[in-house]
Amino acid sequence: MTTAVTAPEETDNPFALTHLDALESEAVHIFREVAGEFERPVILFSGGKDSIVMLHLALKAFAPAPLPFGLLHVDTGHNFPEVLRYRDETAAEHGLRLYVASVQQYIDNGTLRERPDGTRNPLQTLPLLEAINEHRFDAVFGGGRRDEEKARAKERVFSLRDEFGGWDPRRQRPELWQLYNGRHAPGEHVRVFPLSNWTELDVWQYIAREKIELPSIYYAHEREVFSRSGMWLAPGEWGGPKDGERVESRLVRYRTVGDMSCTGAVNSDADTVEKVIAEIAASRLTERGATRADDKLSEAAMEDRKREGYF
Repeated sequence: MTTAVTAPEETDNPFALTHLDALESEAVHIFREVAGEFERPVILFSGGKDSIVMLHLALKAFAPAPLPFGLLHVDTGHNFPEVLRYRDETAAEHGLRLYVASVQQYIDNGTLRERPDGTRNPLQTLPLLEAINEHRFDAVFGGGRRDEEKARAKERVFSLRDEFGGWDPRRQRPELWQLYNGRHAPGEHVRVFPLSNWTELDVWQYIAREKIELPSIYYAHEREVFSRSGMWLAPGEWGGPKDGERVESRLVRYRTVGDMSCTGAVNSDADTVEKVIAEIAASRLTERGATRADDKLSEAAMEDRKREGYF
């Protein structure tokens, strides 16, 4: 007679970490490691859910002391108003310095030109790199996760960037036993990804556990949208809709937020965090694969931009 063996419940060991506890602990360790190794770190903060969770973790890492980093946002000029409002309110609430690099300013002075498709996401690289150089940031935290896109899956937690901000996959360093090497030459800097090992579902489960407030755009709401290339886009000054593209009101939400010209909404009635978690658990498409047109420009679109200095 054989007896079935079952895995012990997490509650059997009062000292065992849940998977969210383990992810949180890893991220807190990364923030503290950067604070010890670098002189002028900064957090990329857009008001999107990943940067919100990243900031929440950073505040935890140094509480009750104030956060020793400022925030940096590359504003395309085509951002969702709800997200910009959240960004400003959050910076004010925690007394954080907010640096804003404006794509619109670069267009106005002739340094950058509008693209024919109206999207400004690929135009963020130059303002980002010049802001890093101007303020002498030597470590830049980003909310990128390995489950988002295959180019991001190739990147380490500490990602060395050369003096031009470029990423070379051949210069990746081993990160055994959570040992991170922040060494860099003058002019170089390091991109740091505390959420690398998180998934979209992990992020939402953590938001639920920590009761983190998000912009309303992440939950189901009635919005005017139009269809283009199989995506529901918001109309705006960026150039949508075109002739033949009909605007209609639909119940939608956003899984990720970015430039309005390339960030699509998804049909959804998930108006609470619990419903969003259930929806994501059943999904077979990554959030960027389902909602980001800029990643569909080519098979290597993201990797090409990362080599040029994009996140």
